[in-house]
Formats: sequence, structure tokens, C-alpha cells
Amino acid sequence: MTTDDVLAGVGPRLRRIRKEREVTLAALSETTGISVSTLSRLESGLRKPSLELLLPIAQAHQVPLDELVGAPPVGDPRVRAKPIVRGGRTHWPLTRQPGGLQAYKVLEPQRKEEPVTSSHEGYEWLYVLSGRLRIVLGDHDVVLGAGEAAEFDTRVPHWFGSTGEGPVEFLSLFGPQGERMHVRARPSRRGSGGEDD
Repeated sequence: MTTDDVLAGVGPRLRRIRKEREVTLAALSETTGISVSTLSRLESGLRKPSLELLLPIAQAHQVPLDELVGAPPVGDPRVRAKPIVRGGRTHWPLTRQPGGLQAYKVLEPQRKEEPVTSSHEGYEWLYVLSGRLRIVLGDHDVVLGAGEAAEFDTRVPHWFGSTGEGPVEFLSLFGPQGERMHVRARPSRRGSGGEDD
């Protein structure tokens, strides 16, 4: 990987990290002292990243500088996921590349909360590892158990979280441009009523 390749990946990575933390450009600008226009140009690749710009951004996001630069350990294929806690939910990123499909392992604690749906561009696939996951999708309100999966267009108003009965651990694959997951599986033998979305 050349230096140019590394630098080209910084902008999308900065944007992804900021979005993961649900931080606006204005808020990041206030924290770092870097203008909104400079931050925007950095994320879009129109401004070359420099140490004096990246250091305050790394401090604001509380991540090591090498995570912003995205230099993987040479010769080590393992993904060393650093957990991100957002809104009480813990995410472990399982993908390194900015843009395209993003994969996360997620731990949702036991809690009772009123679903507040949202919608945005993209496509999501969820697979429950343990516990029970409640999903509100449009007019549907379903609960998935361990080994069950759901996929949906995120332009449909949706919410997912704890049923209030215990913690739930699940995998989340998200395609920001609406990429769909291609999962091949044998049809279930049980005659479920099905929750076709």
C-alpha cells in the first residue's frame, strides 16, 4: 500500500468515525478548533490530511492516530476491534475499509425503552447470536431469537433493541448505498407465519 493509498483512505475513514459517534461537523469544529469547511474538505478528500489537523480530531474522537490513518499491522490479518459505546449499546467494528458494507458485532443491554423509529439511505442485515432482539419496521413489530436474521431497506422507518427481558448480542451488516447482503441458506422446515418485509 502506497502513501497515496493511505492518504486517500483518510477522508472516508474520518467521516465514518464521526458518523459512528453521531457527531456533526459543527460540533467537531467546536471541539477541535478546525473550521467546518476544512473538516468537510478533509472528509471529501479535497484537503490533504496533516498531523496538525489529524491530532485534534483523534483527541476529539478519543481514538489512536493510526485508526484515523488506517495503517493495518503488516502481515497480521486479524481484526482488532476496539469497542465503541453509543447510547448504551456497544459496537465492535469487524470491517476496516471505509465505505461499502460495514459489519459490527453489537451488544444491547437489558433495558425497556419506547421505540423511536428513524429512516435513512441504506440496507441492513441483522443476525441474533444470543438473547432476543425486538425490531420495529414500518407497521411490523417482531422479536428475533438466537439464530434468526432480518434484512430491510433502512428508508423504511425502523428501530431495533432490547425486549427488556435480557441483553441481546447480534451481528449487523450495513450497506450505506443500499447494497443488499447475499445470504444463501436452506429454507426453514418449520411452518412459521413468516415476517416478509
